[in-house]
Amino acid sequence: MEKLNPFFQPKSVAVIGASRNPTKSGYVVLENFVKFGFKGRVYPINPEAGEILGVKAYPSVKEVPEEIDLAVIVLSAPAVPKVMLDCAEKHVKCAVIISGGFGEVGGEGAKREREIKEIIKKSGVRVIGPNCMGVVDTATKVNTMFLPAQHYSRPERGNIGFISQSGAFGLTMIDYLASEGIGISKFASYGNKIDVDESELLKYFSQDPETKVILMYIEAIDDGKKFIEVAKKVTKLKPVIGLKAGRTAAGSKAVISHTGALSGAFSIYKGAFSQAGIIPADTVQELVDIGKAFSYQPYAKGNRTAIITGGGGYGVLASDACETMGLQVASLGDTTIKNMRMSFPPHYVVINPVDLTGDASEGDYKTALALTLEDQNVDGVIMIILFQVPRLEETIIDAISETIHRLHDKPVIVSSIGGEHTKKMVRKMEARKIPVYPTPERAVKVMAALVEYGKYVSETTLSALK
Repeated sequence: MEKLNPFFQPKSVAVIGASRNPTKSGYVVLENFVKFGFKGRVYPINPEAGEILGVKAYPSVKEVPEEIDLAVIVLSAPAVPKVMLDCAEKHVKCAVIISGGFGEVGGEGAKREREIKEIIKKSGVRVIGPNCMGVVDTATKVNTMFLPAQHYSRPERGNIGFISQSGAFGLTMIDYLASEGIGISKFASYGNKIDVDESELLKYFSQDPETKVILMYIEAIDDGKKFIEVAKKVTKLKPVIGLKAGRTAAGSKAVISHTGALSGAFSIYKGAFSQAGIIPADTVQELVDIGKAFSYQPYAKGNRTAIITGGGGYGVLASDACETMGLQVASLGDTTIKNMRMSFPPHYVVINPVDLTGDASEGDYKTALALTLEDQNVDGVIMIILFQVPRLEETIIDAISETIHRLHDKPVIVSSIGGEHTKKMVRKMEARKIPVYPTPERAVKVMAALVEYGKYVSETTLSALK
């Protein structure tokens, strides 16, 4: 897998098609490397420019005096085969082909794609693309996306690895995650995957110490056997959440026109995900919800769930959702119930779900959370916090955060919904790596995913010991 390192950790980058026009993709990609913290050497390639953004330009990659680890190709499709020959002669290690106009359009585009494949085969240059956004690494500041800085939120450093066949889906998700304060480690958009595919990227991300959880957007997998074999190994190390597009006849037809790939029956993918230990996400929102939870919290070692709420109605909704999604509403231990009765007023409900009512203080929430986390009958906790009630101040966030991180072997998921004050509290809570969701149902869905992965890890460990 070291052959993929130059995509994410290059010492030198050539931007082929670098432009002096700020509205052009070639300008934006070059700017990413020149202005936003990349520490390696950068070489603009443009036969009509002496320098761009204050950096000396070269007419061809072959004329760069030093070795090139990564070439980012931002040219019209007809020019790409010739440029790839130049990269091969220069012994460039890796190339990202941003350009579209290849296999996804058929005809001449497909012919150009075949030409590039032959060049790759003979030269050994590793290629991501074409028809993609390429890669992002928040540690090394590699960013091949052609997005003007003022048009999106730049990704912060985090522990989510994100692999997307669709560049458009990937870039909007990165923008959304960043706006929500959720960091990523690495991102790869692989487009038509004429060389590097989802299986290689998945394996590479599994070996990345910066990555804790891997999200995948998949349209079509060409080598299903290879993918399952890789995924089985990866999911033993890290959770993988997959969103499969092209589930319907209309969606499958759209996949063909998008990347030129055949989607295949969704039922087959669903079975493959299950076999490989991949957690399925049914919607974009689920992909984000579940990914955030795994980024911030440990997985659950069982399905026994405690519910702590400041409003009885929400406790009922959470209980319904737990049963619907296969979670057990835990029976709290006698000691836990006894300690709660000693700690709380008589009108608090101390069986599960624990209802602290609208009178609850931050100390009540902290006590209830600590006692349920210490209970041997509990595998995870869902807290429903109503920030609107009079006794809850901002200090509750520190109190809960301290309790969670002191007893951090069980997941804690929070649900909280409301207006501007609540949103402010939620942002502060998530800054402390506590995942918050606006409805009990979404919180329970996330807990179910943490339970599912915990069960998978347990079963694979037992199988390995036999």
